[in-house]
Amino acid sequence: MIGDLLLQSGADLEAIASGVNNVWILVVSFLIFFMQPGFALLEAGQVRAKNVGNVLMKNMLDWTLGVLVYFIVGAGLAGVIGILTSPGGGSLAGAFSYINTPGAWIGWLFGAVFAMTAATIVSGAVAERMDFTAYAVIAGAMTAVIYPVVQGLTWSGGLLAGSGYIGAALGTGYLDFAGATVVHMVGGIAGLVVAKMVGSRTGRFDESGNSQPIPGHSMIFAVLGTLMLAFGWYGFNVGTQATVLSVSDGSIAFMGEALGRVALVTTLGMGAGALGAMFTSVRFQGKPDPLWTANGLLAGLVAVTGAVPHVTWWGGLVIGLIGGLLVLPAYRWVVDSLQIDDVCGVFAVHGAAGGVGTILIPVFAVGGFGGLTQLIMQIIGVLVIGTWTVLATMAVTKLADVTVGLRVSAEEEAEGLDQGEHGISAYPEFGGGGEPSRPERPAVTDGGEYGGQADD
Repeated sequence: MIGDLLLQSGADLEAIASGVNNVWILVVSFLIFFMQPGFALLEAGQVRAKNVGNVLMKNMLDWTLGVLVYFIVGAGLAGVIGILTSPGGGSLAGAFSYINTPGAWIGWLFGAVFAMTAATIVSGAVAERMDFTAYAVIAGAMTAVIYPVVQGLTWSGGLLAGSGYIGAALGTGYLDFAGATVVHMVGGIAGLVVAKMVGSRTGRFDESGNSQPIPGHSMIFAVLGTLMLAFGWYGFNVGTQATVLSVSDGSIAFMGEALGRVALVTTLGMGAGALGAMFTSVRFQGKPDPLWTANGLLAGLVAVTGAVPHVTWWGGLVIGLIGGLLVLPAYRWVVDSLQIDDVCGVFAVHGAAGGVGTILIPVFAVGGFGGLTQLIMQIIGVLVIGTWTVLATMAVTKLADVTVGLRVSAEEEAEGLDQGEHGISAYPEFGGGGEPSRPERPAVTDGGEYGGQADD
């Protein structure tokens, strides 16, 4: 009916469809930006009151520095990597043509909000002890080099894409629809590497190496931030289905089935992930933990982010459930076995869930098993992206350590980074005094340490 009316008016269907699709991309880009305050609240709630301002400052830096760096360097580098790692080649000069091409700016913004998401994940892993200048170096590198290279290897037609060297050799491209690995796993692994290199917070482990809970100051902030992220995630996943209207044989069509599948799988994965983590927290801690449930909700979303258009609805539910079930065990492995102080559990939520969920895409593919070749490609892709992220993050973090130093002083850490790094207090009316007394939570509940009362 819409197409008939447009034809009767003599309208250009291609122009109308293009205009609607561009407006859709802008709207979902704004929605994805709304994930930034979600990350800020989530991370602020999981640190002590004396470090809240520092967390907020890092989240603002991720966006403000990141968009500039990604515009000048990152987006173009992704194009260069895509050209260099595919047999077809292309013009290297053309990789940066978007800078002076107004018609490309909407697409650039859509790419930028994904890049900023990868960058901001890191701050949650290194909270409460990292020097702000060193963090700025790493945040800049995330949007200038680390993430853009992965984008180039995948979405920009490079090594892992169907037209890239590995993709062409296997006869299939790497599947990651909205960035379960390209965005989230990259951020989760980078955060883990930096957290390891910067060292743990004072008091996080005792002399025997046993972890000691350091509760965050606001469960309310953390859960509200989670729900804000879930809201923005609809832009992240559904928005990646960038074509809302299509034109074929002189008629215009609404892409309702494609959008519906993505929206449904996103929602089912979210719900299953939350329930999976809730049941796991009962198994480990004896009672359902709201913050582990929140982290499971996010892990379920991460797990299905690469899969949403490719899998059945029940496959999305299973993948989300697996992501949620993995969160607490993956976190315990990071803390107890690797002895890494990942404050917000970014590896468990973003790294592990993103990698596992993306590998499982062929297993739950629409129409049946997606094939052994595709499964091999998914495994290779996860390994390539993970290896690059580890090595590149290690190099950048070492550079920051040599040039400016990674950690604040012991005195500044004890005082709080709000005062030491920024000369402010997020809660000035409650300032002063020493550590308030609170009962020590049993060691078995260490997995739920994100909760608790304000430390300062």
